[in-house]
Amino acid sequence: MHAENLTIPLTRLEHRDEFIGRHIGPDEHVIAGMLAAIGTRSLDTLIGETVPAAIRLQRPLDLPAPMPEHAALAALKAIAAKNVLKKSLIGQGYYGTHTPPVILRNLFENPGWYTAYTPYQAEIAQGRLEALLNYQQMVIDLTGLEIANASLLDEATAAAEAMTMARRISKAKGNVFFVDEAAFPQTIDVIRTRAAYFGFELVFGKPEDASTHDLFGALLQYPNARGEISDLTTAIATIKGKGGVVAVASDLMALVLLKSPGEMGADIALGSSQRFGVPMGFGGPHAAFFATRESHVRSMPGRIIGVSKDARGKTAYRMALQTREQHIRREKANSNICTSQVLLANIAGMYAVWHGPEGLRTIAGRIHRLTALLAGALGVSGRDFFDSFELKVGAGETAKIIKAACDAGYNLRRVDDATIGISLDETTTREDVAALLNIFGKTTPVEALDTARPCAIPVTLQRREPILAHPVFNTHHTEHGMLRYLKRLQNRDLALDHAMIPLGSCTMKLNAAAEMIPVSWPEFARMHPFVPLDQAQGYLELITGLENQLKAITGFDAICMQPNSGAQGEYTGLVAIRRYQNANGQSHRNVCLIPKSAHGTNPATAQMCGLEVVVVACDDNGNVDVADLKAKAEQHAANLSCLMITYPSTHGVFEEAVKDICAIVHAHGAQVYMDGANLNAQVGLCRPADIGADVSHINLHKTFAIPHGGGGPGMGPIGLKAHLAPFMANHVVQGIAGPHGGQGAVSAAPWGSASILPISWMYMTMMGGTGLTRATEIAILNANYVAARLKDHYPVLYTGSQGRVAHECILDVRAIKAATGVAETDIAKRLMDYGFHAPTVSFPVGGTLMVEPTESEDKAELDRFCAAMIAIRDEIRRIENGEWALDASPLKHAPHTAADLVGDWTRPYSRELALFPLPWVAENKFWPFVNRIDDVYGDRNLFCACVPMEDYAAS
Repeated sequence: MHAENLTIPLTRLEHRDEFIGRHIGPDEHVIAGMLAAIGTRSLDTLIGETVPAAIRLQRPLDLPAPMPEHAALAALKAIAAKNVLKKSLIGQGYYGTHTPPVILRNLFENPGWYTAYTPYQAEIAQGRLEALLNYQQMVIDLTGLEIANASLLDEATAAAEAMTMARRISKAKGNVFFVDEAAFPQTIDVIRTRAAYFGFELVFGKPEDASTHDLFGALLQYPNARGEISDLTTAIATIKGKGGVVAVASDLMALVLLKSPGEMGADIALGSSQRFGVPMGFGGPHAAFFATRESHVRSMPGRIIGVSKDARGKTAYRMALQTREQHIRREKANSNICTSQVLLANIAGMYAVWHGPEGLRTIAGRIHRLTALLAGALGVSGRDFFDSFELKVGAGETAKIIKAACDAGYNLRRVDDATIGISLDETTTREDVAALLNIFGKTTPVEALDTARPCAIPVTLQRREPILAHPVFNTHHTEHGMLRYLKRLQNRDLALDHAMIPLGSCTMKLNAAAEMIPVSWPEFARMHPFVPLDQAQGYLELITGLENQLKAITGFDAICMQPNSGAQGEYTGLVAIRRYQNANGQSHRNVCLIPKSAHGTNPATAQMCGLEVVVVACDDNGNVDVADLKAKAEQHAANLSCLMITYPSTHGVFEEAVKDICAIVHAHGAQVYMDGANLNAQVGLCRPADIGADVSHINLHKTFAIPHGGGGPGMGPIGLKAHLAPFMANHVVQGIAGPHGGQGAVSAAPWGSASILPISWMYMTMMGGTGLTRATEIAILNANYVAARLKDHYPVLYTGSQGRVAHECILDVRAIKAATGVAETDIAKRLMDYGFHAPTVSFPVGGTLMVEPTESEDKAELDRFCAAMIAIRDEIRRIENGEWALDASPLKHAPHTAADLVGDWTRPYSRELALFPLPWVAENKFWPFVNRIDDVYGDRNLFCACVPMEDYAAS
């Protein structure tokens, strides 16, 4: 030990801010050199040159000091201990499940899976694309329909998406949408919110009564909220006969045994895949499944994984059709949903792979048998059900029975004063059934009850068609087999465990292990979202603490935690504005101003809220054209609802006129919605509410360290000024205390994807106010360092007035493309040979690459990336000077794979240059699993299910 360590103050030895240095890449020794490369003398000077003085926060964030990892984990464990875990038999779309340990450890808790991004670069995402294809095949088999997407956010929002899809494809002229009165109450709640701004009229009733209305579509629930099952074939046929489109909300575990919605004639099937191995997590995240008929595929919301081939003819996977729908179609997009719940969909799909068809039938059969035994012993007869039933207990008896059950360790569902509901699940045992019977004074042994092998599924509703016949569901049933299959797929994907992912507007920062550990804790993972709140005090303390942290960071007066994605946050914010304006006699305000540079979800979200989008021009420097904004605000003053603006801008700069922009909008009585996609450049330096925003969404999966999971989950809570707080989302089942009582929901669960909130809590707690501010400063430093290193090779398209970028920079490839034919896509593919994921391609400007390095990457990684980009530019010069023909260059043949190591080689560049283009590449070589994928072939030959095994052999 150096002598100085024996004499320094104890506070330094305690090193309570240690995590800050673990999270942030550059240390003090290299920052000076980075600043010199940029051409500025200090970090403070750089920030002053980047962030307008008029918006700078003049005081430190009002947050506690940083806390070391072990202390933060201990503090959160103490909070978690305040949750009281009981076996929840509440049902209503949420059920106990066993996550297979091989999947828990090797997928759910594995950074090789959870730190990947949405698979836009398909050649280095073949593992999770195959896993998602498995998921789609599982959904196709169980729903009996022809095509499925790669998941949506939750069951309730999937039902709302089905409603709008029905309107798109129905030829009926009516404006009525029918909803099964026995649909889950949270689903009805979300549909009410969504329908209001589309102007749809909702009608409720029994399925057999739906056809009496002039409707364009219907949502039926099977099994329904009461647990009942019935054959919907006739009702569906009658509705369709009048031009209506029928969606059936269902349950994958039930469909293992039940006649499928597709066989009944449904156009759409949807629901939650939660009970396939995904913990309840107090409401999420969970992957909603969504399937339809192939003729409707172009109207289906969400991402779809399809099969194509690579340059060698090898089978390859990619996102098909709507890959970048919001950016292309904007307000005409099918939906504002630009992601999936990939990590959760992969867990659910692997659950099916692990158990296979026989295993699933055993689990579903056990659930049903135990339910039938319990129901029969309690005197329930003459009803058809799968896993749930309601029981009449006598006037005034419900509370007594629910309390007795609670005392015995079980949560039952209150229906009314004389009725309770019970739902069994995979975790239910015969001992649980005996304990439940004892609560009702029944003592007959379960073994004696089972002698009759009771069944409450009529023969006409029992599934006849086979399920999960593909070999993938019938192969990996030993732990070694499953372990190696998961590892094989993981090896095909480039995630943050291998290299930086410099995607602009995506903020692929560190997802620290200490932040991730609590997500698996039973206290957080196993809680039903509708438990009595006295059992969820730990969750409520966590959520309140997180809200307070976010208030301090953003300056807002209130936080709504319900939105479970960034796009959902946009929607929730605009809904709050519209509710506020309606309550103040301003329902006529229906114009939304959106800058041309905006993210594509902005106009898509605006149209979902019944707003007319008016585009505001940008000037030559990429800033909002203030004169154009002012003119359009004046032109639409009487009907102006709001402005949607991203800050810093999507062009990667802090616009100096932002406060003036907000003032112009406010002067015309409208509201300002700030897209929080780039909040990582604001934290500790400025605050949205101080700038002038009335509401903003906060991407916890970007700025606050929740991982992207390969394309989901995410969380998009919103911050609101006090005047909008009474209009934020609430929940019909589990009401949230506050001024917003009675407001409708936007997501299925009251607090959205609550089980991943500990990640952001840990991040902010370990960083403290000083660490969060430092992270922002270094994010800006890293972006400006990359810009400085690359500007002589690729022009930086936009900078601020003092030549600085914010936390990301746009590299302009258009002149290169015009001179050589080398496109931004070619550079993206060639980067794979250097071991890097590409920056964001052609957004927000076509022909560009947007780089966001985040604060978590150290100088050595930034230098490797810059070296790769410079080497690629040198390769392009060899095309420019005629040494290589474009089509014979490594850029057009990239990415190169192990297959390029063997066989004839007639190209003008060497194999070494193709595969090991810089000396350090071989030290940590990432091998793309396929060569360049043929996107056109994939869309022209659409196939979105598991590939027959003979096709693998052929390729």
